[in-house]
Amino acid sequence: MKAGIVGLPNVGKSTLFNCLSNAKAQSANFPFCTIEPNIGVVNVPDPRINKLEELVKPERVQMATVDIVDIAGLVKGASKGEGLGNQFLGNIRECNAIIHVLRCFDNDNIVHVDGNVNPIRDKETIDIELQLKDLETVEKRLEKVNRAAKTGNKEAQTEKALLDRIREALLQAKSARTIVPQSNDEEVLMESFQLITAKPVLYVCNVDENSAVNGNKYVDQVRELVKDEDAEVIILSVGAEADITELESYEERQVFLEDMGLTEPGASVLIRAAYKLLKQQTYFTAGVKEVRAWTINIGATAPQAAGVIHTDFEKGFIRAEVISYEDYVQYGSEAKAKEAGKFKVEGKEYIVKDGDVMHFRFNV
Repeated sequence: MKAGIVGLPNVGKSTLFNCLSNAKAQSANFPFCTIEPNIGVVNVPDPRINKLEELVKPERVQMATVDIVDIAGLVKGASKGEGLGNQFLGNIRECNAIIHVLRCFDNDNIVHVDGNVNPIRDKETIDIELQLKDLETVEKRLEKVNRAAKTGNKEAQTEKALLDRIREALLQAKSARTIVPQSNDEEVLMESFQLITAKPVLYVCNVDENSAVNGNKYVDQVRELVKDEDAEVIILSVGAEADITELESYEERQVFLEDMGLTEPGASVLIRAAYKLLKQQTYFTAGVKEVRAWTINIGATAPQAAGVIHTDFEKGFIRAEVISYEDYVQYGSEAKAKEAGKFKVEGKEYIVKDGDVMHFRFNV
């Protein structure tokens, strides 16, 4: 699961990506490694794993991760191949969610591609290019499905009806995510279309340092614009985040944050938001060898969660032994939680909850 950082050139995308790439921006044990030039695997900051480490004292700790992709800046005409348009659109299609960075700061030394700072116009520029590309995809698919629909094929008729609704929305400059599937069949179809504007989006307002806590007039404009989108807006001073990464010690970074009125780096907030945007959650395994956070989809069953560790765990699943994170911390250990009756045995139908501390029994 990957979240792609998008935006116009010179809005702070690459600086943000570089902030995420620097372990010092987060905490002492917050590693990041580059897999490809524009893809990073970033640990998800989670104070719960620090508490479990404190209680269990394991040999090693493994945090949950999220993939962040730095995608080339988009310009007007990208849907027709302008600039790096085709590469940009291909990269974003491979992502599962979009982190849309908007420039919300004034600085005469940083040129804006359209001449002046206007996050509303910038957002619309990117939205229109993505919508035009999706419209092209939808119309090509409609050409194929129309013929089958006319013959009375019910599956084709269902697909045509959904495509028609999406096309109408796109023509009205609305994204595909505004179309809500009306049935399971439509949900499956919507997924199969792989439309760019159907992906969930998170808006990052890149502000000056003085606006990092409360935002500014540009942030207010963005919030008003996206209020009906069911999308989160995060305020981040990317320049200040970059300065934080240059500081050598954790104590220095904390003093810098306190001077800004922040309790943690904005990058940490962003990473957690991206994890949530991808509809991911965490369960833990806790033993003396290792305390580890495992990433699963929200709604995953116990066997599916076991399969994240190893496919054999899912195939031969017998049961899951579960203690909630809150109970584990309250009683201080697995043994004491068991004594207090907070140890549960769950079967194949159990839906894993965020923060469950789990142990699996299986047979292969």
